[in-house]
Amino acid sequence: MNLFTDIWKLIDEALDALAAEGALPAGLDRGAVTVEPPRDAAHGDMATNAAMALAKPAGMNPRALAGLLAPKLAADPRVADAAIAGPGFINLRLAPELWLGAIRAALAAGADFGRATSGAGRSVNVEFVSANPTGPLHVGHARGAVFGDALAGLLDFAGWKVTREYYVNDGGAQVDVLARSAHHRYQEAFGRAVEIAPGLYPGDYLVPVGEALKAEFGDRLLDAPESEWLPIVREFTTSRMMDLIREDLAAFGVRMDRFQSEKALYGAGKIDDALKALDRKGLIYEGVLPPPKGKTPEDWEPREQTLFRSTAYGDDVDRPVKKSDGAWTYFAPDIAYHYDKVERGYDLLIDVFGADHGGYVKRMKAVVAALSDGKTSLDVKLCQLVKLYKNGEPYKMSKRAGTFVTLRDVVDEVGPDVARFTMLTRKNDAPLDFDFVKAQEQSKDNPVFYVQYANARVHSVLRGAVEQGVPCDDAALGRADLSSLGHEAWIELAKKVAEWPRLVETAARTHEPHRVAFYLYDLAAVFHALWNRGRDEGALRFLQENDAAGAPARLAAIRAVSVVISAGLGILGVTPVTEMR
Repeated sequence: MNLFTDIWKLIDEALDALAAEGALPAGLDRGAVTVEPPRDAAHGDMATNAAMALAKPAGMNPRALAGLLAPKLAADPRVADAAIAGPGFINLRLAPELWLGAIRAALAAGADFGRATSGAGRSVNVEFVSANPTGPLHVGHARGAVFGDALAGLLDFAGWKVTREYYVNDGGAQVDVLARSAHHRYQEAFGRAVEIAPGLYPGDYLVPVGEALKAEFGDRLLDAPESEWLPIVREFTTSRMMDLIREDLAAFGVRMDRFQSEKALYGAGKIDDALKALDRKGLIYEGVLPPPKGKTPEDWEPREQTLFRSTAYGDDVDRPVKKSDGAWTYFAPDIAYHYDKVERGYDLLIDVFGADHGGYVKRMKAVVAALSDGKTSLDVKLCQLVKLYKNGEPYKMSKRAGTFVTLRDVVDEVGPDVARFTMLTRKNDAPLDFDFVKAQEQSKDNPVFYVQYANARVHSVLRGAVEQGVPCDDAALGRADLSSLGHEAWIELAKKVAEWPRLVETAARTHEPHRVAFYLYDLAAVFHALWNRGRDEGALRFLQENDAAGAPARLAAIRAVSVVISAGLGILGVTPVTEMR
């Protein structure tokens, strides 16, 4: 049930009727016609720009066209009023029973209420986190993990076939640094005094790895030459780090469907295959890039390199894929990885990057467009930094990683649900201040508490109703006569419930899961306001001694709120609680 879609169809049918009557030219493109909530709620329930969008191609005055369209809309029993405003907008007020129908629809559909079909079974690959396997995940990765997982959940709810993927950067020089760092800890496990050399990873998280190396290999790698122990320690340590990362993700409620190794791409010859594919399109050439913009570095000199003609697909400059010494650039395996994803046949690719990867967006979009001949879209989402606070002051936690605050530190401090919801209270490309005290306080200013408290309150009322002998299963409540919910407070609640299906479609289309968190807070606010009004106005109380017959309708309305909150929190990966402790 999506009332906005239903009213759009009503408008479409009215336009068909005008065209059939000869009052409107046939065949006009209606793609720009919208149905939206009005900016000012006092103007009505919905507003359409249909007359303004079609007036010019129809060769008509917008208000004149609106004058033809509005009466046809008003004639439908679902529309209580259709008023022309401004240069040609039409503001609509819907019949109250139409909004109340959202309550019944929510109870009938249950957890599937609002589930969209816009994805139409198409496939999408959401690649997120993808941190180098050189240590535990830090708080910056936490935000990317929450955003990526919530986006995947949202797209799944909107009808997409979703693959959650982690790209393991295990093919670069940083993995050799990791192996050397672990070998230091391995030596320490035998009682040797070893100073961690500059440039190595100093975190204590490698101490257990050193012990594990000792248990696995004894002392045979202790004094062996680096050429002998490096590949062994590298593979062993990378595996242990990925185990640690999987544990951190699990603690955060994040699951991956696939882990793709960069190293495996090298072994499978994917880089050569990808570049040959581009070369066949005439997009690989030998050339010299211009000097960097601005002040040219003193050590810069023109060098011939193998380049990808990314400017042909909107990039600012062409990008090197092979250095003058024949070594691959960092871009080359990224090309191979996206070539692999394109070959797997996804309809849409989404990459979730940290804010420091903004410079990669254009080149990655260019290479996906080139490799797929424009058939596969790539959307790159950047997650800005997270700043940690406690009572408004910058907060430094235990840094077992040696240089940064870990994801596990945050989860252990506030729990996964609080951490996840809080990190979705800002758009992904906006900086986020995470205050540990505010994230756990029980007040309206804490969004996760406010939403959870609404759900808990609903269940508290339902438990009380059951004790009074009122059947509260969804089937029974779904049969309730809702005509008694005529008060504007109940209609406002029903309107907010009815917004949920449209919100899902909008958030999924824009790839913005934070919209779900914002909506849930607004829904909770309407519910809490109704609860508070019931303290002063007995007619608005959910359970009333003198109106037991009306209880099922009121309980149905607040149960619909719980249905939506549970679905929304499920998308965000947050557990809906039924009682506060």
